[in-house]
Amino acid sequence: MPSTDTSIPVLLPSSSIPRPPSHPHLEWTPKRYLSDPQPPPMDDARVLEQEMAAARQLQDGKTVKKTRPRRTVDFNAGMGRWNLLRKHRPNSTYVPSMRPAPPFIVDLLPPIAYPGNSSTSLCTKFIHTSTNKIRCPVNVVTWTPEGRRVLTGSTSGEFTLWNGLTFNFETILQAHDSAVRAFQFTHSGSFLASADQNGIIKYFQPNMNNLTAWAGHREAIRGLSFSPDDRRFATASDDSTIRIWSFEESREESVLTGHGWDVKCVEWHPSKGLLVSGGKDNQIKFWDPRTGAVLSTLHQHKNTIQGLAWSPNGNLVASASRDQTVRVFDIRAMKEFRVLRGHKKEVCSVTWHPIHPILVSGGSEGAVLHWDLGGPEPTTLQPITQPRATLSQAHDSNIWSMAFHPMGHLFRPGDATSVFSGGGEKPPEIIDMSGQGRRGRRDGPRVQLMVVPISGGARRRIRLGWGTSSYSQRAPLSGDDPMGSDDFIPGFGSADNFGGSSAVAPKQSGPLPGQEEMWTADSRGDSRGEEWGKPQGWVDRSWRGYNPNGPRRGRY
Repeated sequence: MPSTDTSIPVLLPSSSIPRPPSHPHLEWTPKRYLSDPQPPPMDDARVLEQEMAAARQLQDGKTVKKTRPRRTVDFNAGMGRWNLLRKHRPNSTYVPSMRPAPPFIVDLLPPIAYPGNSSTSLCTKFIHTSTNKIRCPVNVVTWTPEGRRVLTGSTSGEFTLWNGLTFNFETILQAHDSAVRAFQFTHSGSFLASADQNGIIKYFQPNMNNLTAWAGHREAIRGLSFSPDDRRFATASDDSTIRIWSFEESREESVLTGHGWDVKCVEWHPSKGLLVSGGKDNQIKFWDPRTGAVLSTLHQHKNTIQGLAWSPNGNLVASASRDQTVRVFDIRAMKEFRVLRGHKKEVCSVTWHPIHPILVSGGSEGAVLHWDLGGPEPTTLQPITQPRATLSQAHDSNIWSMAFHPMGHLFRPGDATSVFSGGGEKPPEIIDMSGQGRRGRRDGPRVQLMVVPISGGARRRIRLGWGTSSYSQRAPLSGDDPMGSDDFIPGFGSADNFGGSSAVAPKQSGPLPGQEEMWTADSRGDSRGEEWGKPQGWVDRSWRGYNPNGPRRGRY
């Protein structure tokens, strides 16, 4: 064996021992790009604009805010990688294994790529908080059918559209004259039906043009749900009735009576002719919408049922109650499947993940709990199902509505002080003593957003939401209609005003009460016509008078 310079013996043949090159002049060496990549230079015009803005703030006596780029939750990279993998993978079940290291976040795929791994859909990462100028409870929140925007309905009767990638405000529309209590898009995504505190039902197009409106109930409507074929929808009201309506004719088909008190929620089965409702009489009832007969009644809850949700496959139904429990029932055996205890106060809302067997519940204490129902059933050694993830301070007060993104990666609830938010515990509030800090401001409802990172780089994360398997995009409008353009922003279309005065939430300077209190404003004596260049539904806050000391009325 030939001798080497090292003291360790080399156990390789002589032909395998590396030797210095015999022709050093032929070895390649890099000549360009020898230094590390540098960030692109700042635009001179942008730098000048920032300096002028800072000078104006100093002149006005305000503290200079550091400009930061807006964080974006972009799922396109993960979806592109997933679609490419589906074409080139060796078999139909192949999925690259996830590596538990931060650099591999960019390789994460959407939740639909991991049907057996529910951990990819737990929304525990705080992303964003957005604020509205007028503080008022947000009663309902949903994603638009194409998954690009979030629509919220508030106590002031306004619809607010938020960007689904950067979470910034896009537009606001005075849709109702009283508090918006329920709305839902049709399964086709072509229309939106909404209901308010006065029992008025309205239809809207995706561009927020109001089509029709009529009085559906004598009292507030608390729930609205479409049938699987979108031909009918059901409404639940405080007048203790459930009404089934023909969507095309706006005509009442039947009235379901059986609850002894206010009906707080109603949900249509995702694929069958079956209705489930819950009310203030502590009962959950199953209905046949054809005959109007009660098929079964469940009495497990000890207080008001405030929310119901069908699982994506339609076999389970979850209920949220003021008795601080979430109960899951299996309709195949009509038996109680799980009892979930973890909230410290009443449970206000509940929703299912579109892909994984994850149930998310929101309570009046502001907590968001994720329950994984795919695990083993409770035993005598561990009789209580523990939440998979707990966010004890996701909101400051009641969480009235929650919605997952259609792809299942982004989750947003709405509460009495927030516009909307999405799964995760928010960081502690930062108090700005000068009153100018962004986080210290208390002049508007806030939005929080949490996501599970899945693609697009270490700082890109994806939104959780509705089911991708049953998700279908609405076909774009063709022709010369500007709505067919990607640059079109819904919400700027005209909307007919029905009725007189509008109930508007006053501006609050201190802590906001819960949703149990409804605020109304003094009606204006004069009638304001449509201004030139503005649609009729446009909200101009310069002339709207608010009455901070207006009458208040209890929710229950």
